[in-house]
Amino acid sequence: MITLSLCMIVRDEEDVLGRCLDSVKDAVDEIIIIDTGSEDRTKETALKYTQNVYDFPWRDDFSAARNFALEHGTMDYLMWMDADDVLPAESRRKLIRLKETLGADVDMVMMPYAAAFEPSGKTAFSYYRERIVKNRRGFRFFGRVHEVIPPSGRICYEEILVEHRKLKEGDSERNLRIYQDMEKAGEMFDSRALYYYGRELYFHGKYRKGREVLEQFLERPDGWVENKIDATRQLAGCLYGIGDDMGALKALLQALEYDVPRGETCCDLGRHFQDREQYEQAVYWYRKAFGAKKDLTSGAFISEECYGFLPAISLCVCYDRLGDRKKAEQYNELAGSYRPDSRYYLKNKEYFAAQRMKKGL
Repeated sequence: MITLSLCMIVRDEEDVLGRCLDSVKDAVDEIIIIDTGSEDRTKETALKYTQNVYDFPWRDDFSAARNFALEHGTMDYLMWMDADDVLPAESRRKLIRLKETLGADVDMVMMPYAAAFEPSGKTAFSYYRERIVKNRRGFRFFGRVHEVIPPSGRICYEEILVEHRKLKEGDSERNLRIYQDMEKAGEMFDSRALYYYGRELYFHGKYRKGREVLEQFLERPDGWVENKIDATRQLAGCLYGIGDDMGALKALLQALEYDVPRGETCCDLGRHFQDREQYEQAVYWYRKAFGAKKDLTSGAFISEECYGFLPAISLCVCYDRLGDRKKAEQYNELAGSYRPDSRYYLKNKEYFAAQRMKKGL
């Protein structure tokens, strides 16, 4: 049976740290807490669970802090979590079983990370992360922001879900500020950093700069294919933001250079044509979303709604505009099978019922 160190970095997390540690304490053999400058009672909370609490001066570098945490782990394997993460009960049982069965030749364990949730509680947005690594094998985080341990060695994938359950918003400007400071200092951006810098610019409405950075990333030969596919969507968003709709369409279609389309791209293309009342083209792309490639183990960001609810509810609208009310209602019912409490689905049901009453059906 392997032993496991939980290695965490925290700052001002008194509201959530206890919840996180309660969820995982029975599944790990050691807890390491690195505090990067808390001004609340985070350290007092941490000391209720472990005496391994250390200070690390924050210097706008997540990898530096996380690597400091990994260096303090003494068990066979090292696991990381954020303070606002939770290990559900079923995942905790699976993790304990994994400790009993994991082969000593495994270097890294990839586990799904749920970052957003539907009103029903189902996972809405997820991707796999390198969650557990073998100690004393030289594994380290890289990247000042959106840090990652590059996968290497013998890797296994386990269906042990970690949930990201935020109670409050953090500093929304922090990541963008770090990237901007890196650029001002003349630091070199690798492809991954360039991709995430472009995403941050887009999400903050800095469309022209975002376009510039994302185009630079897409020109790089070493960019990861899933990041390139996603970058075409962010680039399209930037182009829509500056009024270049045709450029946005070309950006979305550029994703087809890298692989067969993902559901997210299909839905974006469907929306492009739907917004311009080109409903037959929209129908084509929305229908493609249902069977689009979705590899949960690829590490790509997966928006579950793009493979079910979103194309279904959109097809309902498109077929209604095309005058095919029967198909419109069928797709609305399909949307309801994914989200029975959706206000869009319920409103559409009322609409179709009213239409039938008008016709005396």
